[in-house]
Amino acid sequence: MTRLRNVKIVATLGPASNDYETIRALFEAGANVFRLNMSHGDHDEIRVRHEIIRKIEADTGRPIAILADLQGPKIRCGVFANESEELEIGDKFRFDLDDAPGDATRVKLPHKEIFDALKPGAHLLVNDGKISVRVEDCGADYANCVVEVGGTISNRKGVNVPDVILPVAALSDKDRTDLEFVCELGVDWLALSFVQRAEDVIEARELARGRAAILSKIEKPAAVEAFDSILYVSDGIMVARGDLGVECPVHSVPPIQKQLVRKCRAAAKPVIVATQMLESMIDSPVPTRAEVSDVATAIYEGTDGIMLSAESAAGDYPIEAVTTMVNVAISVENDATYREVIEASRTANRMSVSDGIVAAAREIAETSDVKAIACYTKSGTTALLTARERPRVPILVMTSQEKVARRLCLSWGTTCQVTETVDRFKTAVVNSVRAAISTGIAEQKDQIVITAGVPFNVSGTTNILRVAPCDETLIVSADNE
Repeated sequence: MTRLRNVKIVATLGPASNDYETIRALFEAGANVFRLNMSHGDHDEIRVRHEIIRKIEADTGRPIAILADLQGPKIRCGVFANESEELEIGDKFRFDLDDAPGDATRVKLPHKEIFDALKPGAHLLVNDGKISVRVEDCGADYANCVVEVGGTISNRKGVNVPDVILPVAALSDKDRTDLEFVCELGVDWLALSFVQRAEDVIEARELARGRAAILSKIEKPAAVEAFDSILYVSDGIMVARGDLGVECPVHSVPPIQKQLVRKCRAAAKPVIVATQMLESMIDSPVPTRAEVSDVATAIYEGTDGIMLSAESAAGDYPIEAVTTMVNVAISVENDATYREVIEASRTANRMSVSDGIVAAAREIAETSDVKAIACYTKSGTTALLTARERPRVPILVMTSQEKVARRLCLSWGTTCQVTETVDRFKTAVVNSVRAAISTGIAEQKDQIVITAGVPFNVSGTTNILRVAPCDETLIVSADNE
């Protein structure tokens, strides 16, 4: 199954997409990656969804990536005697550690570490930012605030603290349990919530022990500030615009998104743009024009992936939502302006032989009649470097590592093929030609570019390039040897 576009689609599974038929229909409609949201569903439900995806993978013969999204610590206020209260602009309101039910003047905030970090002038956002209060004075067990944006505050509403770096670990006890469970299950990517610093990512990486790649969710101002160091220790990035839009001024999110996408591409690490992309399709079969424009903008920026959340997990039209994303992607990528934008934003990285080889492969593909770039890779690095180039032809990834093929399903423009281990470049050429023809990427007498590293099966040794014809005699000759 060869996709007709380069950007990848991440579909979240949930009550609306919980059986073989629906999940397979999502895959056939265009989903490349399935997201398992650890905030919803117990381990038994997650295991069943994982098994269904792997069965579809076996039935279709195509690698599929599975992304487990860890919940992260949840900061919530306590309960109210009347279940809810109305706060008006200018009202005084206090958060404290008192167990007594809240009223119109105060409520418990059961997180002492927050009071330790707060300073006068800091803001607390309640209920996804619908209520905003500013700290006037604070101590070890209280924060006296003034209401700047009023509204209804009720039991156990979420609280965001955008102005300070909280001494809160990115991994809660639940996250640690979930991480071990999904790693043993065999997921390909771990999405890490509540990232504030590079150390949060390093901790998750140590716990994962190489069993899954680490995708850092950028959803806090502190993460934006520390982005370069977070990117360096991450395998990929998710621009989680929902929480980011709560904690940052909403008008600042589009430029942040653009900056992060470009930095990820320059680092040759996949990036997903997520949250509310087709929100109206939760209960509507068609999106709004603004949503279509939002999806298109992310694609024009060069993102590797675009994500559906509730649209595919709990909506009434999950298949239609995937189909809409596919259609927008095809339309954008066939626009001449898209190539102009993508090529104008290409960063020249010539720091190694591998960089030079993949750049040369892209240039050859753009200046001659070449149908694809086939790259042999053990670790996936060569494929990531090739994807960074954003070539005009498909990237055929040849790897003997099934987990590498699955992880690369998230990377721009890649069609992944699990192949036998090879020890000769001629065998690599023949296998690449076979795969290009069998996947429909190329036909007899077409040409493809093959890149590989000699000696084989050693990571980071990409040092050879060949333009080869898709010639049946080449295959027959190899078979007769």
